[in-house]
Amino acid sequence: MRIYLPSAILACLLLFYACTHEPTSPNGTGSIPTVNTTCSPDSVYFVNDIMPIIASNCAMSGCHDAVTRASGVNLSSYLKIMNYVRAGSATQSDLYKVIIETNPGDRMPPPPRSPLTAAQIAKIQKWINQGARNNSCTSGCDSTQFTYAAVIKPMMDNKCAGCHKAGSLGGNVDLSTYAGTRVVALNGKLVGSIMHQTGYSPMPKNMAKLSDCEITQVRKWVTAGSLNN
Repeated sequence: MRIYLPSAILACLLLFYACTHEPTSPNGTGSIPTVNTTCSPDSVYFVNDIMPIIASNCAMSGCHDAVTRASGVNLSSYLKIMNYVRAGSATQSDLYKVIIETNPGDRMPPPPRSPLTAAQIAKIQKWINQGARNNSCTSGCDSTQFTYAAVIKPMMDNKCAGCHKAGSLGGNVDLSTYAGTRVVALNGKLVGSIMHQTGYSPMPKNMAKLSDCEITQVRKWVTAGSLNN
């Protein structure tokens, strides 16, 4: 019997604001992904793009991780996520339907958590329509590029803001806005956390550490004054 996500969401309405994830396999998929040499701007990759969104917005303790499995829904791996995806058709996929749902009682993530951003929804839609493959790629990260709009905000949105935004202020930190990100950039928490330094909570929580290139981009942005550029 198929389990539909809208009914499962009701179990998460009292979700704790503290964001903790169930540790996943190294690639966050539960199976071996298909790896391409270099990321293509025309493709969306499960390991690089989709799993971080799901992990920080859905597969959390108290909701849809492998331990809690609210209403029987487990979204902690590629194989589990595919129970709610029809490859090639986002409009016929339960996962996509609930993230675009306008009824607060059926939307995922549920209130008081804010909905996914338009960019995140577009990525999930494109990934499904491209075949919902368990794929990954080697990022073409350029450490010489570190502006807020082009690099830092997309990075925060994809890998951090799910736990640190309105309705889910883990550690009372907001990484969904420039103002909130600048606060932790100036007080040292942002760099300390992503570098897993002693005395800081390692971030992203229970997920793969940011790449050396991504960490360099954040450090350069902070050193340059954490500008809204």
